[in-house]
Amino acid sequence: MLDRLIRLVFLAGGSFLGILVYRVMGGVAPAALGTSNDTAVFVLMASGGGLVGLLVAPVVTQGLRRVTSKVESNLHKTPTQDLVVGAFGAIVGLLIAVLVTLPFSQLPYIGVYLPIGFTLFMGYLGMHVAVKKREDLLNLFMAVPRSVERAVSTSRERCVKHQGASSCKVLDTSVIIDGRILDICKSGFIEGTLIVPTFVLEELQRIADSSDPLKRNRGRRGLDVLNSMQKQGNVQIQIVDTEPGDGFDVDSKLLRLAADLGAKIITNDFNLNKVAELRGVKVLNINELANALKPVVLPGEEMTVHVIRDGKEVGQGVGYLDDGTMIVVDGGRRYIGEDIGVTVTSVLQTAAGRMIFAKPKAM
Repeated sequence: MLDRLIRLVFLAGGSFLGILVYRVMGGVAPAALGTSNDTAVFVLMASGGGLVGLLVAPVVTQGLRRVTSKVESNLHKTPTQDLVVGAFGAIVGLLIAVLVTLPFSQLPYIGVYLPIGFTLFMGYLGMHVAVKKREDLLNLFMAVPRSVERAVSTSRERCVKHQGASSCKVLDTSVIIDGRILDICKSGFIEGTLIVPTFVLEELQRIADSSDPLKRNRGRRGLDVLNSMQKQGNVQIQIVDTEPGDGFDVDSKLLRLAADLGAKIITNDFNLNKVAELRGVKVLNINELANALKPVVLPGEEMTVHVIRDGKEVGQGVGYLDDGTMIVVDGGRRYIGEDIGVTVTSVLQTAAGRMIFAKPKAM
């Protein structure tokens, strides 16, 4: 449909040009064509112009498509922020150019060409400068409280002082309640600054004030863990009073804060770990660390296991190592409540942890 419309436009334009040429030439055209019939010459010129328009239309259409395709490709690759800021800068540059060249527009010779050249130059310069300074311009118009900006800026400066921004870690609510982060800090394996946002503290307080006894105990445990961590001399705890955005849940706020600071998130939440990977935020997962520190067990090794309960399959018994690794003992149901020697037959590594299959030595 578009091609037909373009051909129709070129046909009409070519016919119009043919008629225009006929009128400009006047009586010369009939004499040159060896005829005295003005109507026939008029029709011939209009038809010839329309035919030329039809022949030129496909070439022009193909060129326009190529140019449009390149422009669309470049627009898709360019971030939306750059487009908006660049347009704003170009408009400002054009306005400045108009105001500056207005007094020179009445000068002879240069009054016609100087405004055009200077306007194009200022438009490009305004767009280029605006794109280079887009972060500063966006900060001027973003509806972010100044206190939030100061808090994030101060936190970023402190992170940079401690061996770069990558040394800063943002603590999740779940990892504080878990409590193992305290033992890791005592061991000295954590370096840099541990950042605790105020919205994490507020969530801990809500959990500690819950009517559910289990949640209340978990919240109080998290607060006790934070107090103990603050008393540690080998780790620095920083409370950041910031709110990355209203209406977001705690996980979204954590991701936005970590991205702004260029820091890592310490958590044991599997879902938060996956979302952070998709958004390009680095995560330190306590569960992955615990799995990495578990002793390596190979098939054929022998160990002593206390069988606690029966397993899912008939005749199986289940025991646990000191680090919480589950051991499924084939034929160990009759040894429930006893310590028996077993031989490892296989090891299964899953997302939830490691599982060891074994059988009693007697078998």
